[in-house]
Amino acid sequence: MAERQQTLAAPAPVTGLGLFSGRKATVTFCPADVNHGIVFVRTDLGPDARIPALVQNVVKRPRRTTIRLGDASVDTIEHCMSAMAALGVDNARVEIDGPEPPGLDGSSEGFYRAILKAGVEPQDADRRVVEVREPVVIRYEDAVLAAAPSDGPGAELIYELDYGDGPIGRQIQAFSTDRDDYGQELSRSRTFSTQNEAEAARAAGMFTHLSPQEILVIGHDGKPMAGNAFRFANEPVRHKMLDLIGDLYLLGAPIRGRVVAYKSGHPMNHQLVRQLVRQNRSQRLGALTLGEPKIDIRRLFRMMPHRYPMLLVDRVLEIDGDRRAIGVKNVTINEPFFAGHYPGTPIMPGVLIVEAMAQLSGVLIGQSLQQVGKLPVLLSLDRVKLRRPVTPGDQLLLEAESVRVRSRIAQMRCRAYVGEDTVAEAEVRFMMVDDDQD
Repeated sequence: MAERQQTLAAPAPVTGLGLFSGRKATVTFCPADVNHGIVFVRTDLGPDARIPALVQNVVKRPRRTTIRLGDASVDTIEHCMSAMAALGVDNARVEIDGPEPPGLDGSSEGFYRAILKAGVEPQDADRRVVEVREPVVIRYEDAVLAAAPSDGPGAELIYELDYGDGPIGRQIQAFSTDRDDYGQELSRSRTFSTQNEAEAARAAGMFTHLSPQEILVIGHDGKPMAGNAFRFANEPVRHKMLDLIGDLYLLGAPIRGRVVAYKSGHPMNHQLVRQLVRQNRSQRLGALTLGEPKIDIRRLFRMMPHRYPMLLVDRVLEIDGDRRAIGVKNVTINEPFFAGHYPGTPIMPGVLIVEAMAQLSGVLIGQSLQQVGKLPVLLSLDRVKLRRPVTPGDQLLLEAESVRVRSRIAQMRCRAYVGEDTVAEAEVRFMMVDDDQD
């Protein structure tokens, strides 16, 4: 029987100083509707400063996981994500009044205990799980991170930390998400650094608000500095496991499979998640194309005002209420635009790929009850990226996700794929007008 999605039973606030920024902030884990996912909201920037905690919103920052969308960003989310993953929180609005959650003691225990106190409750929807179906291996210098299929119901994780002859040495930790106790075994493990790393960071102007009493700094003799003490004999590798669990939750769902890590860090974790997203999407979309369409061309004629040659959606394969839709545009040599774009080298114009994504968005917007009798008119395009050419014979898979739908404005996030490749993406805003308006 499928597991149910879960959200918080009540808001769970946590206040403290950011680990990197040193700025005071309050993060509040709030309940959210089914299929909402984990979304961070920068309340200091306004209610529209929303950033879904997904790997496509990750930006490069040293030694941490940062997400960004538009002008809004949130630093160091891995400990929050790890706690939510461990407690099975699928849907949450994570409100934060600054650029970084509290660092607390460098562990995830404060977040874990706050959510546990607030309570987690089931919701009326099945939980999605990302299953590893084919092996994926990421390598960087001597570091390796691999994911493989597993028969178990959850994730089997093994992490090997290897500092060689350094003060930390070699440590190994195993963890199973369906058998082991995260609260006891991992949540209390803290962010750490060697004495050399800490001195280099301070020289670069980082962590100047922290002292070795407040963060785990391991001296040249392999012992914590300034009277600090290990919480576990192998606390560093346990914290690396904690980070890995948080980064894997950027999949947008729990993972089922076996993951083996050797000296990996955040960049490799993100790269593995991106590979698993592509693998899962390809399998899911491939299965959809073999099934019966949810909306065929005859129904599309009744739902959309577009006609040849401007109707650029052939069928809708999947539609989840007013939240998400997947459609298809079969690109053939008979398309009228290929005659002039370009003779001898036919390429589908990028503006028409964007138009196809916008048309699918219009179908999705039409599923909202508050938009009955309204016509979505394109208002603006943001973060448009055209990643590879689309040519005759390609099947263009279109995906539209609802970001925000109001009475007069709708905002959608769109992507287009050919096979496993992302060919285009954009954020599209619409103005809603009366359907009979000129």
